[in-house]
Amino acid sequence: MEGTTILAIRDATGLVLGGDGQVTHGDTILKAAAKKIRRLGGGRVLAGFAGSTADSFALFERFEDKLKSTGGNLTRAAVELAKDWRTDRSLRQLQALLIVGDPDALLMLTGGGDVVEPEDGIAAIGSGGAYALAAAKALRAHTELDAEAVVRASLAVAASICIYTNDHFTVERIPPREAQP
Repeated sequence: MEGTTILAIRDATGLVLGGDGQVTHGDTILKAAAKKIRRLGGGRVLAGFAGSTADSFALFERFEDKLKSTGGNLTRAAVELAKDWRTDRSLRQLQALLIVGDPDALLMLTGGGDVVEPEDGIAAIGSGGAYALAAAKALRAHTELDAEAVVRASLAVAASICIYTNDHFTVERIPPREAQP
């Protein structure tokens, strides 16, 4: 999946989700400061996308509908969306990946019907995802940086390697439930 880098870390301090801002078409940069991170479910859920922008917006809308119909249950909403995405003829054509999360769960969703929860609370998608994921795992293991600093530093590593990732980052945080007003 060319076109972006999205990285998320969920730990005891909540959820941090970040992404770059580059939108490309082939080998042309169309936009440098797009926002690929959204707050959904009344601000209680963060979602990020990699892939086709229009397809991703359609998936965000569908996911938000699933959140509403499941009473805000992130995992159930993700499974329901993945089922639809895999079986619905029009949705099956969508070219995107999603990361969705809240302070209690972090999930990656694909059009193949996959709903994957990372074992270590770190997830990445997009063309620079593997670079950001490797950097985040190393920084978490060998530094005392907080989750937001790890996300920013890891996105910077990806931006320095991946030609489809730039350094216009959007980073959002949701604190743990007990710290929320």
